[in-house]
Amino acid sequence: MNVNDSVTKQKFDNLYCCRESILDGLKRTTDMMFGGKQVVVCGYGEVGKGCCAALKAMGSIVYVTEIDPICALQACMDGFRLVKLNEVIRQVDIVITCTGNKNVVTREHLDRMKNSCIVCNMGHSNTEIDVASLRTPELTWERVRSQVDHVIWPDGKRIVLLAEGRLLNLSCSTVPTFVLSITATTQALALIELYNAPEGRYKQDVYLLPKKMDEYVASLHLPTFDAHLTELTDEQAKYLGLNKNGPFKPNYYRCLGLPRNQGHLGSDELPALELVFASPTTYAYMNSEK
Repeated sequence: MNVNDSVTKQKFDNLYCCRESILDGLKRTTDMMFGGKQVVVCGYGEVGKGCCAALKAMGSIVYVTEIDPICALQACMDGFRLVKLNEVIRQVDIVITCTGNKNVVTREHLDRMKNSCIVCNMGHSNTEIDVASLRTPELTWERVRSQVDHVIWPDGKRIVLLAEGRLLNLSCSTVPTFVLSITATTQALALIELYNAPEGRYKQDVYLLPKKMDEYVASLHLPTFDAHLTELTDEQAKYLGLNKNGPFKPNYYRCLGLPRNQGHLGSDELPALELVFASPTTYAYMNSEK
């Protein structure tokens, strides 16, 4: 069961947790001041959105790189300058990767960075920054403190590499227990669903979390805020074509669009269409039953 692409994981762990932990991780490792610093955030998914919002609020000048025109347009509408990394790499003070991709920051980029530029990763794994290219005889590594390395070029220029390119908030800061509770609840309900599901509902494949479970996870955490949901009347529910108890969004709804290569919905509801990126300019529709 793919819980990583569920709304209760993407919107909370990826967006709100990263909005706080990016500042926490940078402060703990560098003690830097954010006001006026030029920052480029690679990727404007939920993690990138959280990082950009936090840095903008602290007075940083934030640039964004993106491959997805929809996320790129969101970045522009949120007041960020959309650029290519090559255009700003010489001038920025901080480079943050949030794409989940590989080789986003290459040795060519690293060679062109200015002295004391801070480089870190908030994406899924340590593939986004080409750290291996820095382990060469002409470069000197100097461990400054735990999770902080200075990589020094022959001319004396140095960059500040955090956590050797691994995930910054897991390596250098704390993750709030409330966010962990949301993600852990999502995972637990997915396991319960798989265990209790009638024979034949799931084949040996990867499934998306049913929307009803996403909404249930959110409802379990509302009492923390003394929050009270409004209930639909019978007339309102009929007008909207919804069950009064949900789900309130169609099962194909995702806060980020839909994950790639996910052909199933993870429920016994009628098949729904999913929008999948085939390439930056090509879209493919995939039916859950075909």
